[in-house]
Amino acid sequence: MKFKNVLVDFTLLVFGILSAGMGLKGFLLSSHFIDGGVTGISMLVADATKTPLSVLIFVINVPFLFLGYRKLGLQFAIKSALAIAGLSLCLAFVHFPDVTHDKLLTAVFGGVFIGAGIGMAIRGGAVLDGTEIAALLVSKKTQVVRVSDVILILNVVIFIAAVFLLGVESGLYSILTYLAASKMIDFILNGLEQYTGMTIISAKGEEIRLAITQSLGRGVTVYQGKSGYGKDGHINTPREIIFTVATRLEVPLIKREILKIDPAAFIVQQSVDDTTGGLLKKKKGH
Repeated sequence: MKFKNVLVDFTLLVFGILSAGMGLKGFLLSSHFIDGGVTGISMLVADATKTPLSVLIFVINVPFLFLGYRKLGLQFAIKSALAIAGLSLCLAFVHFPDVTHDKLLTAVFGGVFIGAGIGMAIRGGAVLDGTEIAALLVSKKTQVVRVSDVILILNVVIFIAAVFLLGVESGLYSILTYLAASKMIDFILNGLEQYTGMTIISAKGEEIRLAITQSLGRGVTVYQGKSGYGKDGHINTPREIIFTVATRLEVPLIKREILKIDPAAFIVQQSVDDTTGGLLKKKKGH
């Protein structure tokens, strides 16, 4: 089983490297567009100094790999170092065709290939760009800004620099590249079937539980709780708190069944990035 996991991770990393290489050499470099993060910084420095991008991508990522080793462990750091080194070698020695000179297609599909590469690398247990490591460290240190906020601030600075160094048009197309890459990363990591967590608080918890598990075939977790203060004015009244996870397409059906049983039920929904185990698929016969 362990060998199988290693093989899957290795395959994901190889395809991730090739995909990112295709995005860079097959689309972006010839048009002087950049991506965000450390890759974008490397491309800006390469354009300004004429230093090979294959060298810069590895060198600029080294401090972030060290941070990754300190915060996320040796295995992660080794995997990421090998992945980034593989991307550097890919850029240096692998030939990719220059696919198109259409600027819109270059920006969009360059981002798609880079995003797919980064997403596959993350699924393989590594990173091709050290930005996420730095953002995680800053977020933990400050405990005020989120990881996504740090990444956004860094990329705003990068794209402002791109506007001055590459021109307004290239800078704007580069932002489009980054957006396409971000969406592709989300798709690779989360897939089409994104899940929604639903928390239901009701005095008719048992009926709702039976409706979800028997009529709809979903798994649930039941918590025992008490009311605080609500419209009925009752305090410390026992309540069953039901939690279930469903696909976005199933949420309206579940809500309809819940409100049919208890129109006063309190329902909270939140997006779920990933799930492991549990009854996520409908039971047979439903």
